[in-house]
Amino acid sequence: MKEVVFLDARPIGVFDSGLGGLTTVKKMAELLPGEDVIYLGDTGRVPYGSRSRETIVKYAREDMAFLRRFDIKAVVVACGTVSTNALDEISGDYDIPVMGVVSAAAAAAVRATKSGRIGLIGTKASVRSGAYDRKIRELLPAAEITKNACPLFVPLVESGRLDPDDVVLRTLAEEYLAPVRAADVDTLILGCTHYPLIEGVIARVMGPGVTLVSPGAETTRELAAYLAENDLLREDGPGTDRYFVTDSAEDFASVASLFLGGSVRGSVERVSLDE
Repeated sequence: MKEVVFLDARPIGVFDSGLGGLTTVKKMAELLPGEDVIYLGDTGRVPYGSRSRETIVKYAREDMAFLRRFDIKAVVVACGTVSTNALDEISGDYDIPVMGVVSAAAAAAVRATKSGRIGLIGTKASVRSGAYDRKIRELLPAAEITKNACPLFVPLVESGRLDPDDVVLRTLAEEYLAPVRAADVDTLILGCTHYPLIEGVIARVMGPGVTLVSPGAETTRELAAYLAENDLLREDGPGTDRYFVTDSAEDFASVASLFLGGSVRGSVERVSLDE
C-alpha cells in the first residue's frame, strides 16, 4: 500500500520578544524539516520579562496580529514570559492551535525528576506568574519547586555573551542558580527560550546530576506530534524561513547565527507592528 504523504503547505508562525525563540526554530529545523516558518522577533521592545502583565498581553496580541497576516496553520509562542502571562488571553481568539512553552516543559520535568525536587529559572514575569508551578503540580502534586528570576540573562544572550568562561556570565549564573542548587534539585527548567544558548555555563554551575529541560525543544516535539496526528504535516520540503524583526535587520542577521547554530536561511525584514 502506498504511503500517504500530507502536504499542508501553510507555514508555522513563531514569535518571541527577541532572539531566544530562534532556539525553537533550530529545533523545528531538526524535527520538522519540511515546514515553512514565519518568525517574528520583537527586538525593538525586548525584554518582555520586566513589563507589567497588561503590557505583556498587549504586546502578545500585536505579535499574533502580525503573524495572522500570513496563512499560518499553527503558532508557537516561543517566549516564556508570554506563555506564562498571556497565553490564555491570546489562544482563545484564533481558530488555529497556539502553543506556549509551559505545558510540554512541565511534563518533561516531571518525567525526568527522580527526587521530586524541580528547579525553575526564568524572567521575573514568568517566575511571578506561577504558571509552571501549577502545571507541574497538576502532574506531580508532591513536587518541591524552587525558582529564581534571572533578569540579566536575556540582555547578555542578546548581546552575544555566550561563552561559559565569560566572567560576567559565570558570576551571574553562580548568583542566580545558588537557591536552586541549595534546594538539591535534580531537574531544572530553563524557563526562557534564551537560556539554552547559555546551557553550558548553567550545566557547569548546576553539576552533572541535574537534568536541564529546554521548553522550546519540548514544545517543538509536542507540535510535531500534533501536526502528525491531525494530518497537517508538510513532507515535501525542505522548508524555508522568513524572519521579521522590529529593530535592526542587520543586527539580527549578525547575531541570529549564534542561536541557529549556522547562517540564517531565508530573508530578514524590519517591520512595524503599529502599521
